[in-house]
Amino acid sequence: MRRFRFSDPGFQTDFAAFVAERRETPEEVDAIVRDVLAAVRSNGLAALLRYARDFDKVELTEATLRVGVDEIEAGARACPRDVRDAIAFAADRIRAYHERQRPADQRFVDDAGVELGWRWTPLDAVGIYVPGGRAAYPSTVLMNAVPAAAAGVGRIAMVTPPGRLQPAVLAAAQAAGVTEIWRVGGAQAVAALAYGAGPIRPVDKIVGPGNAFVTAAKRRVYGVVGIDALAGPSEIVVVADGANDPNWIAADLLSQAEHDPAAQSILITDDQAFAEKVAASVEEQVKTLSTGEAAAASWRDHGAIVIAPLGESPPLVDLIAPEHVEFAVDEPEQLADRVRHAGAIFLGRHAPEAVGDYVAGSNHVLPTSRAARFSSGLSLYDFLKRTSLVKCDPAAFARLAPATIALAEAEGLPAHARSAAVRLGQAKA
Repeated sequence: MRRFRFSDPGFQTDFAAFVAERRETPEEVDAIVRDVLAAVRSNGLAALLRYARDFDKVELTEATLRVGVDEIEAGARACPRDVRDAIAFAADRIRAYHERQRPADQRFVDDAGVELGWRWTPLDAVGIYVPGGRAAYPSTVLMNAVPAAAAGVGRIAMVTPPGRLQPAVLAAAQAAGVTEIWRVGGAQAVAALAYGAGPIRPVDKIVGPGNAFVTAAKRRVYGVVGIDALAGPSEIVVVADGANDPNWIAADLLSQAEHDPAAQSILITDDQAFAEKVAASVEEQVKTLSTGEAAAASWRDHGAIVIAPLGESPPLVDLIAPEHVEFAVDEPEQLADRVRHAGAIFLGRHAPEAVGDYVAGSNHVLPTSRAARFSSGLSLYDFLKRTSLVKCDPAAFARLAPATIALAEAEGLPAHARSAAVRLGQAKA
């Protein structure tokens, strides 16, 4: 864990260098991913089944590739009642939040008499990648599928690595209305969603987090399909004064550190004594976590404590452009209103980032690796398309045509100019 003091000479340079450090695992995966994508594109189902055998050590057939409706229902029933209730609670809140984002269609006539507007339509088909591995991620299902369903997406196809499907994941799929689930993971799953493979039909957009292979595959298929983002390691900044319980703040820092050894947790505070208490609490709490090994590595290698006046925290947050930032102070809006670059902002001492991950209702799929400078978290808009509308009567066209002709000729595009001129009787078709 690094320590920085705002008043130290060289702070700005040193802290900027720290923020710019790459945290992704330096794996050489692109060549492997390129070959996997090419194989699935060429050989479809046969390639998927081969990769399941070679990579996942699972023997699948076309008949066992899809998770049946009966299996989804049985898995959901096997989920403990309190978890099912929590999933339903979260799904309702996520649905309500995202439905409020629905934009309106517009039609209007401007001063030239031109009728203009736009309309919104949902995507036809979306693929959702749900990671397997160390843990079950029902929240990933909810955060991706519920907004897609709320937007009116006609088909939602979920892929997840083969193996035992956790009951909580199946309960979340059922709560979100997902009935198409495939036992396929990794880059080959991305390829199947992008190009189609056997019974898996291609989609229009792929969303959801994954490992380095999944991320590399999403980068390569972008353009064939849309993608949500290229997810990097998770991150949190906590801006806190000395009036906080240090154990609360330590837990908040660890809530992101436990995701991945490459995750990043940063505390900004104006109270040196409080900072030391938080650091001590982190060291104690990490010993009690089942995820302690990852959390300890994250805090050791990428964590930081910054001693700075709280009034200086907004520009520091903007420099970091974090996935999450908490303002654990009495009047958090005074600081938060000055922040321009953050995926999600949590206001006050009783709004830990963890509620945003699950039940606040806002989306937890957020920009990482400083992408909050130019992008937003997942929303209803990711599952909608906007189409422009233009309508001219003869009088309105006559007002637009001269400038159209002049600009087309200036650009050396005579057919463009002619398409306007012939309607004015100034040229022959």
